[in-house]
Parts: sequence; C-alpha cells; structure tokens
Amino acid sequence: MENFASIFRPLSLDEVIGQKHLVSPHTPFYKLLKQKSMPHCFFYGPAGCGKTTVAKIVSQQLDSTFYSLDATSIKVEEMRKILQTHRNSLIKPVIFIDEVHRLSRNQQEVLLLPMERNDAVIIGASTENPYFTLTSAIRSRSMLFEFKPIEKEDFNSLFQRVEKKLGITIHDEAREYLINSSSGDVRAMLNLLEFGYKVDSTLSIKTLKSLRPNALKDGVSSSDTHYQLASALIKSLRGSDVDASIYYLARLIDGGESADFIARRLVIFASEDIGNANPNALNLAASTQSAVLNIGYPEARIILSQCVIYLASSPKSNSSYKAINKAIQYLHDNPDLKIPEHLKSPLNKGYKYPHDFGGFVKQSYLEYDLKFYESLEIGFEKTLSEWVKKIRS
Repeated sequence: MENFASIFRPLSLDEVIGQKHLVSPHTPFYKLLKQKSMPHCFFYGPAGCGKTTVAKIVSQQLDSTFYSLDATSIKVEEMRKILQTHRNSLIKPVIFIDEVHRLSRNQQEVLLLPMERNDAVIIGASTENPYFTLTSAIRSRSMLFEFKPIEKEDFNSLFQRVEKKLGITIHDEAREYLINSSSGDVRAMLNLLEFGYKVDSTLSIKTLKSLRPNALKDGVSSSDTHYQLASALIKSLRGSDVDASIYYLARLIDGGESADFIARRLVIFASEDIGNANPNALNLAASTQSAVLNIGYPEARIILSQCVIYLASSPKSNSSYKAINKAIQYLHDNPDLKIPEHLKSPLNKGYKYPHDFGGFVKQSYLEYDLKFYESLEIGFEKTLSEWVKKIRS
C-alpha cells in the first residue's frame, strides 16, 4: 500500500499547497509550464515544501519521461545513458537531481553541455541557496525558484482532502499538533498523520505525541529559514559580536543544520570579511571544515564554536574580496590586455629576474597601469603594505 505522502501528492499545480508565488495562474512559472516551455530550473527551500512534487508535475505537463537522481550517488555514466536513450526523441526527458548542492564542481560541469544543447530539462532541488552552491555557469543557464516554508493556513486544503478520502474528522487540537510539530514539512506531517491513523483512527493528541514527543527542527520555521539563520550568523561575525554569533551558531546546530554547511560558510567568511587582516583566520576555518567532516556531532559543535569566536574576534577587511571583484568587472567591461613580451614563456626577452637584483627590480607587468587592490591598513594588512613598500624601496 502506498504511503500517505504518495497518496496525497498533488498531481497538478492547482493542488499544490503553498508556493502561490510560483503556482498561481498569473505567475511566470505557471504560464511557462502551460506553454510547455520550461527552462532548466533549480528549486531551493526547506524540506517537505513541494520541490520534488512540482518537478514531477512539470514532467507530467511536458509529457516527458521523469528521471529522479540523487546528487549523493549520481554517476556521470548514468546521466549519459539517459541522454543517449532520448537522443532522437522529440520530447526531451526531465532529469531531476535531488540534493543538487552536493554536486562537485566537476559534476556540475558535466551538466553544462546537455543544458546548453537542451538535451533534457534539468531540474535540481536543494535545501541550500544555489547562489552559494552552484557555479555561475550553471546559474546562467537556468532559472532559480525559491520555495517558501508551508504556512498553517496552507494545510487546510490538504486536511480537507485527507478527511474526504479517509472518511474521518481531524479535530482542531490534532490539526494544530500535526502542523506545529512538523515545522512546515508536509512530508513529515503526512508521515505522522499516517502512523497516528494506523494506531487510532480518531487521531487523538495523545497518540500523536507518543509518536512524536517533540517538534521537528531543521533550522526552519515560518519566519526563520536556515538561510536567514546563516545570514544572521555571518552578519554577527562581521559585526564582531561574539555572543550573537554563538547564539545563531547554536540555533543552526540545534535545528539540525549539517556541520559541513556551517563550516563552509565560515571558510568563505574568513576570506571575504577578514582576509589578510588576519590570514590565520582562513587557516583555522579550513581546519575547522576538515575536522568536522571527520568528527561530526556532538563534538563538532565545540570546534565550530572555537572557530566562530576566533572569527568574530578578528580584525575585519574585505580588501581581497573587493580587489578580485574589481578585476573581474574590469575584464567584463574592457578588452583583454596584451601580455608584455618579456613575461611570455619560453621566450622572455628583456625579462629581469628579481632575484638577480636583490629581490626586486622595477619592470612592467601590465600593458597599462591598473589599480584593483587597496589595503585598509587593518591588522596584518598594514604589515603587508609595509613589506611591499620596503621591497620596492
């Protein structure tokens, strides 16, 4: 017998609960699907909010074969076999990749050509923001759609369907507990409902609480997604507020956020917001990421706490972040500069080997003089600036 999550899975956009910003008739997503003209998509949002369901509805609307893959076990050959099977098909398959944030950079690159040639409609789902986890090349070939946590009022239509199909009445107290203990996760709510119904068809609150004594936590509620908690952590670190940083770290840990996710954010922060003001911050953050991968919870919380306190207490500078952004923007706005002849290999006519001149000799390294990096003279950055001045003098 099918489980409740399968039995009550929506078969059309009209049956999807929540996500009105995507599935209402006036929305671009709805109109594109009705025109059978779907782009490659990446859905992101909390667990159990309908990402997989909507992907299956897309496939049905396009009359396409639906392939469901998991990024944690996906194989390149498996993808190629699917594409080969449909190579001459007029209707392209829908390839759904769950946990897409777990794809390595190399795995993401494998998707680029099929996406470019429209060999399939690629749909990815993630609980993490794709702006942080997907390459710019993947993002530029797709549309990103955020799924919101399911609100209390959105459950009413689902409860009506359940009551009608099962011939039962779900009393208000039971409804409240089903919703509140599931943290907006429809799949988790239906799972509790199913086993509560098997134990006691009257769905007593006592039975429900015996099956799930405590509310689920995954860093997500109607007002606080784990993106917002992660954002609050980063902003607290940037503001050098140690206690606020520890609080949001605790919220993420207590909510079930993976140690790897938190550690990766800390590594990025250490470079983007501290940089060379304290170069050891990046070393500690990278060591933290390596350590938590090998150790895991509950001990990983101590390692994360040590790193968070160090990062919050460190001097801050975004000079490196601004420098690379300026350089990349220059590349986008201007033609490439010619590499000076004396810098080319193997013919380096006129190149002056600095070590032959005591460590420094004046010569040009760019076709034109450009300025991207500006030291804020904070922390160790000041020392680096002094080193450069001494080297050049």
